[in-house]
Amino acid sequence: MDGYLPIITGKRVAIVTNHASQIGNTHLVDSLLKRKVNIIKIFSPEHGFRGQSEAGEMVGSNIDSKTGLPVISLYGKHKKPTAEDLATIDIVLFDLQDVGTRFYTYISTLTYVMEACAENSISVILLDRPNPNGFYVDGPVLEPAFSSFVGMHPVPVVYGMTIGEYALMVNGEKWLINEVQCDLQLIRLENYQHNMLVTLPVSPSPNLPNWESIYLYPSLCFFEGTIVSEGRGTDYPFQIYGHPDFPHGSFSFTPRSIEGTSVNPKLKDEHCFGQNLRGYANNFRHNDQQLNLSWLINSYQLLSGKNDFFISYFDTLAGTDKLRKQIEAGATEEEIRESWKEDLRTFNKIREKYLLYD
Repeated sequence: MDGYLPIITGKRVAIVTNHASQIGNTHLVDSLLKRKVNIIKIFSPEHGFRGQSEAGEMVGSNIDSKTGLPVISLYGKHKKPTAEDLATIDIVLFDLQDVGTRFYTYISTLTYVMEACAENSISVILLDRPNPNGFYVDGPVLEPAFSSFVGMHPVPVVYGMTIGEYALMVNGEKWLINEVQCDLQLIRLENYQHNMLVTLPVSPSPNLPNWESIYLYPSLCFFEGTIVSEGRGTDYPFQIYGHPDFPHGSFSFTPRSIEGTSVNPKLKDEHCFGQNLRGYANNFRHNDQQLNLSWLINSYQLLSGKNDFFISYFDTLAGTDKLRKQIEAGATEEEIRESWKEDLRTFNKIREKYLLYD
């Protein structure tokens, strides 16, 4: 805190934050208020300020009951702060715990905040946090035609950078609208390395409840664009997957409505058969260090009689239609990986310019 407290003291401050922005056991907002920092408002990302809303749920702006501060939601139709939102602000403090995957929307919120601040001549201070998936780079690089809130820039699914390094890249490569650049100051991590085993002390969002789900999320999130359940509506989201028409095996589950986590999950109340990947994440972290496409490819082959295996959202998640077409054409995992190599090589050259940590 010593690195940025002098900069924000005496300023009118807005904070982009959520429940995971902790300093020890105390929330960042509470710590700053205790030090008499003049916080004017809070901006919250998907899942809300207190992190109690499920993915995609509309979270309205409100007043935080604990602090009395106005909370402005940066989700739904209001993803980017307006000039009015920033009219009474001198500086924006950004602190969100990312998980290093392109379709996790906190980095899209970062882009919109940086754009808005650049357009309104407001400085941004970003508090960097460790990336649990910062130890590898993999997946198709997003094509501009597939840009969306779950992927805004030409980066692979897993980009191997902290959110601070990512911000420097977006700024330095002039990926913001009209090539504007933000007055960005980064508060670096101490004693962090990209290959560290990172276990987050607070769940970053309702359906990533533990370290296993976070490590498996980059691979299992592809199922969000298919008819296969990725485990929402169970106690193990993004740690299991299945479908009622899979061959009956030793593992089964039934998605159910869970308030605040998944009220209307895919295949709700349907008995599914599939794979239990709990316990696999440790092997993945130490050995595989790449996206696992076999689960997706095998699932497609098992359900290939269903023409609706993929939904339109799959191409949005993948950032391209090539992956879907390759799977439909029967390409092997090795062939698919080979098709990414040149784009990953190009991205890694860009990435290297902005890495701050070993």
